[in-house]
Amino acid sequence: MQEIRLRFSKTDQAKYISHLDINRAFSRAFARAKINLWFTEGFNPHPYMSFSLPLSLGVESLCENVDIRIVDDMPLEEVKSRMNDALPVGIRIVDVYTDFMDSHDIMYSDYVYKFEFKDNNTALEKIKAILDSDEILAQKKGKKGKRRILKETNIKEFIIDYNVLIRGDDVILNTRLLAGPDKNLNPSLLFDTIIRLIDMDFEWKSISRIRLLTKDLKEYK
Repeated sequence: MQEIRLRFSKTDQAKYISHLDINRAFSRAFARAKINLWFTEGFNPHPYMSFSLPLSLGVESLCENVDIRIVDDMPLEEVKSRMNDALPVGIRIVDVYTDFMDSHDIMYSDYVYKFEFKDNNTALEKIKAILDSDEILAQKKGKKGKRRILKETNIKEFIIDYNVLIRGDDVILNTRLLAGPDKNLNPSLLFDTIIRLIDMDFEWKSISRIRLLTKDLKEYK
């Protein structure tokens, strides 16, 4: 049995596939690729797959990871080739390897946000002002008894680094967010908070996760 990690990208229309459906897509792809996965034991056996850090719906990524155990002694390049032939459009295996870090080593995540507004210059200044402030209040869904409520949470401490600029027709925000098991910030929540606070309609947007990092700022692999 081999325990291996598949690094994959999730782009274009695939960003709208939920994490649950990503699980299903990979399960079907392994079956089509005739890659025999090791199954868990117990009352409800299922193929072993472990995703490092599930991605928010609507967010692209260049650095997703899933760990599997395969029964056969198959070359890693063949695993990559078979899976790329079987996976849906927008999901591609970019690397396969056996020596990898534990998911608990993840501490930070780097994102690139792209916005387009009717007035990019005004939006740029407003976004800068928000990110430079000491407090950034996000509205998170919660419960009070049986009632659903919105709770205000200061997310400033979750934003480690950032820069914002105009490039071509877009406002570009590069940001590093906490992404560890104890403290993490949903990139979509940051986007929603920025749009709400600047009080401007956007014409177009995209969010991409480009890198996962350890506490020592080493690339998570």
